[in-house]
Amino acid sequence: MTPRIDAIGLVVSDMAAAVTFYRRLGFAFPEGAESEPHAEAPLPGGLRLMLDTEEIVRSLTPDWQPPAGTRHSLALRCDDPAEVDTVYEELVGAGYHGEHKPWDAFWGQRYAVVHDPDGHGVDLFAPLGPAAE
Repeated sequence: MTPRIDAIGLVVSDMAAAVTFYRRLGFAFPEGAESEPHAEAPLPGGLRLMLDTEEIVRSLTPDWQPPAGTRHSLALRCDDPAEVDTVYEELVGAGYHGEHKPWDAFWGQRYAVVHDPDGHGVDLFAPLGPAAE
């Protein structure tokens, strides 16, 4: 038996706000997902991004509390360095928190970080050149 990753789950305080943010990044949540307590979007390779409201989590675990601070992030590969800049500026221009403006990282990638409406980190990156891939 070998467990394998099937989905990534995030707890959100406002489903409509979270679905709107992730749709801006190209995640295909179904129509009506913004009013559900649980929503899923397919990812490449058969994985899924799952969003659950705080209310549904508390219905299963009544003493659940949102964690303090962020311990994870999603890393989204862009087609090229210019797309990192474009996506970052579009999200920040729409009012989302930009944690780190795009920069050329020493490890060979254009890199930026934005936060979703619940403060989950979303890293945007692209290789700086063919040698960096």
